[in-house]
Amino acid sequence: MIVLDPAKCSGCRRCEVNCSFFHSGTVGRSAARVKVAKIEDIGIDFPVFCQLCRERYCTRCPEGAVQIEALGQVVVSPTLCTVCGACERLCPIGAIEIYNEIPHVCDLCGGDPRCVKACTLGAIRFESDAVETVSLKAHKRASRGLRPEAKRVKFALARSRPLRERWLKERKQ
Repeated sequence: MIVLDPAKCSGCRRCEVNCSFFHSGTVGRSAARVKVAKIEDIGIDFPVFCQLCRERYCTRCPEGAVQIEALGQVVVSPTLCTVCGACERLCPIGAIEIYNEIPHVCDLCGGDPRCVKACTLGAIRFESDAVETVSLKAHKRASRGLRPEAKRVKFALARSRPLRERWLKERKQ
């Protein structure tokens, strides 16, 4: 499982660049499976990637194209996927997005995540033995009907709230 410390993220997007290059051989945000939500007005940069959630909403694919592999990562079968968009709609945090007729989601790079290697600030790390899963139930209702980018921003705002509160408290002292 990839774990984030948002206080360390500078918004450099090295994670996006390395992810897209590893998976597609090109550099571009659209091909990345990790997307940095940049919320300029409050100064938050928050990489959003699959949280390997407890609910596994994406596996409700009507074609059975979305499977969970040995590391707990989500894998989409290109032969079963009809690009119906169900996985993209079902993910409450925008971690799955269809690009070039392919659902893109973090697959942990087979256990060697390139985004983690690229993050020189230590904002993201890989914990291969992590067993605790995250519940995204609270985000599900709030994200209904939103596009993936808007879902990522909502998730980033919710998850960065403690960090923002700490910054405000320190500023007042």
